Amino acid sequence: MSEINMMQTTGDIGTKNVTINSSGGELSDVQAGIEFIFNMREHIIDIGIATVYLFVCYTLYLWLKKRFSNG
Repeated sequence: MSEINMMQTTGDIGTKNVTINSSGGELSDVQAGIEFIFNMREHIIDIGIATVYLFVCYTLYLWLKKRFSNG
């Protein structure tokens, strides 16, 4: 495969060049999945905080729904 070159000019900000080299070295889906899971360990605290936040919001939603339901 070949390279893909993109160039974008944005007024006074400047020019942005992006080169995508699609020749060789591509990861399979399995390799990409393993790499994703391996890199998740660096964000375990962020994932934990987001999970706790999700449960707190869902609990608040259920409580409000029960509190204001007409039943």
